[in-house]
Amino acid sequence: MSPLEPPRARRVAIIGGARVPFARSDGPYATASNQEMLTAALDGLAERHGLTEPGAVGEFVAGAVLKHSRDFNLARETVLGSALDPRTPAYDVQQACGTGLQAVIAAANKIALGQTESAVAGGADTASDAPLGVNDRLRRILLEARRAKSLGGRAKALAKIRPAHLVPDIPRNAEPRTGLSMGEHAAVTARAWGITREAQDELAATSHRRLAAAYERGFFQDLVVPFRGLARDQNLRPGSTVEKLATLKPVFGLDAPGATMTAGNSTPLTDGAATVLLASEEWAEARGLEPLAYLTAYETAAVDFVGGDVAGGEDGLLMAPAHAVPRMLERAGLGIEDFDLVEIHEAFASQVLATLAAWEKRGLAPVDRARLNVAGSSLATGHPFAATGARIVATLARLLAERGGPGRGLISVCAAGGQGVTAILERT
Repeated sequence: MSPLEPPRARRVAIIGGARVPFARSDGPYATASNQEMLTAALDGLAERHGLTEPGAVGEFVAGAVLKHSRDFNLARETVLGSALDPRTPAYDVQQACGTGLQAVIAAANKIALGQTESAVAGGADTASDAPLGVNDRLRRILLEARRAKSLGGRAKALAKIRPAHLVPDIPRNAEPRTGLSMGEHAAVTARAWGITREAQDELAATSHRRLAAAYERGFFQDLVVPFRGLARDQNLRPGSTVEKLATLKPVFGLDAPGATMTAGNSTPLTDGAATVLLASEEWAEARGLEPLAYLTAYETAAVDFVGGDVAGGEDGLLMAPAHAVPRMLERAGLGIEDFDLVEIHEAFASQVLATLAAWEKRGLAPVDRARLNVAGSSLATGHPFAATGARIVATLARLLAERGGPGRGLISVCAAGGQGVTAILERT
């Protein structure tokens, strides 16, 4: 290859994944930091795939959505506290709920271009240990005091502090541009697409039922690492039924009649971490590791959820995958009918159903529900924001490998800020 000839993209193999069981916020992981959870997941991956020798991993890519200032170098600090070679480079990425999948894509791009032979991608989030910011008025006073040139100047600045200034700024699950929570945005979209309460509860019950069945048959044995007394996702309710879910009161969309979204058909605040091992085919073969699947395509999109067609449903906060997936499939020359499995992140049952309806409106074939989230998804596992993408990639790769023959899977992840990250996994 001449110096001017662009490098040929290599196939990127997904070798395996490891995550800690996901826990409801303020529960078993209430005192666990992002770094602690991510280190546990990374160590589980390293142990299962022999990644402890020097130079085994080219780099580590991960992120978190809710980060303390101490987490400014989260990925690198995680490496330094893990079983990986401390010389392993690492860096952070963040794209709200798409973080885990974007980390996978970032790592895959370097492998595809021959810049590294192997990489680990992932993410972690804790809603229990959320950072509390200093009240902005207090922050300004403290900065004024720091800039003062004399002791008297400092005292004069500090004398401005009032009791109200001591109230911390607590992170809110709301969009800065609208002030609405993600659930309230999803309720607007649910109304726009005519999503019924019954359909949402059925999707939620199915997610719990399928996740429970997957645990019972040992599917997660190589994917989940016990942590702090948990061996499976705490949010899982094996006995969940449509009838039980129907008894819950709506919690979102109460500003309009006919509210349909409840705590049962929405994901809870969750703590957890997940990782994925990616590599070139040569790297895997040299170590006797069989790829589960290959990452073959990916696409991102964003919608104008502030000034766009929000009421009509086209630009709902969580509807970007409705635009990304058709673009990706057109580029790949594929249709929905070409996929054996479909994984849609279940931020809310209504959002999944709205996405399915939007795909059909754009000319895609209906998704066979028997192929959708066959091992359960976020409604049952919970949703630690940055960890979800890595969880889905590892789960789908394992599902494709379990089928034995060739297969293809689709991933769709919605994210705050009106964004979406999507991908295709294949097994040949």
